[in-house]
Parts: sequence; C-alpha cells; structure tokens
Amino acid sequence: MATIKYKSPDYYQVDELFNNEHKIARGAVRDWVNKSVIPIIDEANQKHEFPRHLVKELGELGAFGPYIPEKYGCPGMDQISYGLIMQELERGDSAVRSMASVQSSLVMYPIFKFGSEEQRMKYLPKLATGEYIGAFGLTEPNHGSDPGSMITRIVDKGDHYLLNGAKMWITNSPIADISIVWAKDEEGIVRGLIVEKGLDGFTAPETKGKWSLRASLTGELVFDNVKVPKENLLPNAKGLRGPLTCLSSARYGIAWGVIGAAMDCYDTALQYSKERMQFNKPIAGFQLTQKKLAEMLTEITKAQLLAWRLGTLRNDDRATPAQISMAKRNNVEMALKIARDSRQILGAMGITGDYPMMRHMMNLESVITYEGTHDIHLLITGYDITEINAFN
Repeated sequence: MATIKYKSPDYYQVDELFNNEHKIARGAVRDWVNKSVIPIIDEANQKHEFPRHLVKELGELGAFGPYIPEKYGCPGMDQISYGLIMQELERGDSAVRSMASVQSSLVMYPIFKFGSEEQRMKYLPKLATGEYIGAFGLTEPNHGSDPGSMITRIVDKGDHYLLNGAKMWITNSPIADISIVWAKDEEGIVRGLIVEKGLDGFTAPETKGKWSLRASLTGELVFDNVKVPKENLLPNAKGLRGPLTCLSSARYGIAWGVIGAAMDCYDTALQYSKERMQFNKPIAGFQLTQKKLAEMLTEITKAQLLAWRLGTLRNDDRATPAQISMAKRNNVEMALKIARDSRQILGAMGITGDYPMMRHMMNLESVITYEGTHDIHLLITGYDITEINAFN
C-alpha cells in the first residue's frame, strides 16, 4: 500500500491541542519517515539488518535529544514535540524509534541531567548529530526488573575506576561509541559512568536470531577489568534514582511512539477494508469489520489524550514516574492489540511484508517487555495507589 495514502487518525481533533512548533516537528519527521524509512524497512527487517545510514539523517532531523537546550547542539523543543517525533518514528518502525529513544533519553539525558558541564560539552553535540552513537547499560543477564540487585561493580584505583560485570539486551551496543553504564561502587551505591568504545577488556557482542526488533542492533556490554577514567563518572548520579529517572524519560517516549505503530496498523486496515471485496461488497461493510475498526480508533483516541496530558505535565515538570508507567503500559498494550486485530482484517495478506502489521506486532512484543514489563508497570501503579509495596 503506497505511503502517500497514509492519513493520521484524529477523531477528537487532538491537533487543536498542538502549537505550530509541535506540528512542524511532526510534519518534518513524518515526511522523512515516508521518504527514508518506509521504502527500506521491510527489507531491513527481513534481513535482520540495521539501516545504519539513517543515524546521520536522524541527527540532521533533530531527532536526537530534541528537548535538550540548543547550547549543546540540540533543538531545545518541549516534551510534546519529543513525543510527536517518537510517534512518527515508530510509525516507520519500532527499531528506528528505539535507536532515537535510547540516544535521547538513555544516553544524552543522563549526561545532561547528571553529568558535569565538561561532559555535556564533550559528548552532547556529537550525540546530537549522530557522529557518536550511544548505549545504556542497566539490565544484566540475571537482573532485569530488579536492577537494585545488579552485580556489575566499580572499584576506585586512585587514578581510575576498575569496572567488571556484564549488561544484556542493550540497544545499539555493537556500534556504540559510548555507553552509559550503571554499576555499584565499593559502598554498594549505584553510580553511572561514560564508558568509551575501545577500552581494553570492553567488548560488545551482538545478540543474534531475534524474531522482534530485527532492524535494530541489540547486544551485550561485557567488562573485564576495564579501566575507566575518573573524569567519566557522572558526578550527580547516586543510587537507583539516576537510571530510573532516565527510564522515565524513555518510557514517556514509548507511550507516544507506540501510538504511531497503532495508527499505521489502523490506517492500513481501514484502507484495505474499503478496497477488499467479498460477497459483492467491501469488507468494511460487514459488522465485525466495523466493530474492529471502531474499537481500534477508540483506543487510539484514548491513548492520544493520555499522552498529550502526560506531555503537558512533563512540560511543567509535574509528571510522576507512576503516571508515566500507566501511559507506557496502557499504550503499548493498546498498540499490540491493534496490530493483531488489524492483521486479521487483512487475512493472509497481513502476514506479508507488503503490509506493516506483522512487523509492528513482532516489534511490540519487545516493547511491551523492555523499559519495564507490562506486569511491573501494573505493580508500580498498584503501589502508587495503595502505598503497599508488592515487590517484596
């Protein structure tokens, strides 16, 4: 189905809530996705290849660190613009949004939030253009939902830190120039470090054979007595608050991003149902098809309003981590269900690469797990409303 036919669903005139900056940012990314992502993404996904040439284009587009001040080579936009950029990127593919999301919220944001001014000036401009690619190391082989139990350690050796441990399921790791790595110091306090590619004892093997996010590079970060310069410690990050604050920013971007995947699936199913003839009329004229389409549009509309309100709260620095968890959990589940239901409308055609549903569906199986699983986000909300901790 030709990309030019895409029409973004807006049943409640949500566009009226966006200012000109929001619409310009969204329009620029939408046009870029149509031109640079849609024509190549199925082949990249089928071949399990990351289209690396898109990185520099994303930098030119301003998709890296869009809410970070212009002083550091970034656009200096607000949180709603960031959300809309993530929405349009994920309409193209979750792998593209994941790359931009990690670069922005899990690499650039911690340097901006917790780094020194010297670190900001050294790294942020290069990350903004895509000259540098970043990764975020928190999850370990045996510690995912419980990051406080991490075993990666740093030891103070006077003129450097000695880093040992391993991180797993790391987006961008095989090609990352720098990695934000979280490890416990000798007092058991979680600290963040900027670990540059090429240090002795640091390897980043790729994870092969994925059925999901196939156009994304995923791998490990392995540290065997790696000497990290003292100046690479993030001075203002102590404890789990550091990485969890970064995850809140990334989860916020996901809550917007998956709306784009849902929109792409819904719009494709709507157009197909109007063109596909069975029993002498378009399948859009059958009750069960209309039920599916009506429910899809309802859920997309609810997700749009949830994300918009969350964006206004983040612009005022009032959004809580629990509110972000609710939006991430709800919107990802919504998008995954729409991908499945829209695939059914297309029947057998829905499993081919000619249409995006199966690819989105496979990708969203990862998105519903990473950055906090669906069930963990339920418990975050449960704790927030009951004040009783179900994790212990």
